[in-house]
Amino acid sequence: MSKYTTGELAKLCGVTVRTVQYYDSRGILVPSELSEGGRRLYSEEDLKRMRIICFLRDVDLPIDAISRILKEEHPEKVISLLIEQQEIALTEELSDIQEKLDKLRELKSGLKDKKAFSLDTIGDIAIFMEGRKKLKRMRWMMILTGAPVTALQWFSIIFWIVKGIWWPFVLWALVAAVWGTLVSRYYFTHVKYICPECHEVFRPEFREAFWAKHTPTARRLTCTGCGHKGFCVEIWGGEEK
Repeated sequence: MSKYTTGELAKLCGVTVRTVQYYDSRGILVPSELSEGGRRLYSEEDLKRMRIICFLRDVDLPIDAISRILKEEHPEKVISLLIEQQEIALTEELSDIQEKLDKLRELKSGLKDKKAFSLDTIGDIAIFMEGRKKLKRMRWMMILTGAPVTALQWFSIIFWIVKGIWWPFVLWALVAAVWGTLVSRYYFTHVKYICPECHEVFRPEFREAFWAKHTPTARRLTCTGCGHKGFCVEIWGGEEK
C-alpha cells in the first residue's frame, strides 16, 4: 500500500504543506503512521479523506463544520448531498457562461459584415438578441395553431373534388379569415421594428404592417421617427399597452 509524505500529499491535492499540517493540528486529517524518524506518513485512505476535505473547503464550508461532518455516523450522505448541490450550481454557472458566449458570438457575427459600426449599431444587435427567443416561440405558436387550419383546407379541397360538395371549403375560408385576422393582430401587437437609418424602435400601423413586403426577419415600412421607407429589422416588442 502506498505511503505519502506531507509534501507528496500536498502536491497530489494541490495545497501547501502548511495546509496539510494545519488539518493535522485540527485533528481532521491525522496521519496513519509516523516513520522511524518521526515523519508523517499518509495512506491511500488519508489521501481520499484529504480530497474530500479540499472539496468541502472549495464549497466554503468552515473547518469546524468539516470536522463535525466527518465525525457523523454516515458522513458520506451529507457529502453526497453537497456534491449534488455543487453540481447543480456549476451546471447553472456553465449555462450562464454559454448564454453569454452565444451573445458575444452573435454580436461578433452581426458586426462582421459592417465596414464601420457605432454604439447605435451595437445597440440594435443587442435589442434583437434579447428578444429573439420570445419571437421564435411566438412564431412557433402561430405555426402550431395554423396546422389545424391547413389540415381543414386540404380536407375541404379533397372533399370537394371527390364528393363534389363545396360547402366545407367555404367553411374553411371563413375559419381561415378569422384565424388570419386574429393571429395577425396578435403578432403585430407583439413585435416592433428598428429603422436602419435613425435606429428608432417603432410599432407601425396594423394595415401597413399587414400588407408590407417582408422577409423572415424584416419588413418594408415607413419609420415613424425619420420617415425613412425601407426594410426595417423585426424584433420582439412585448404586448402593446
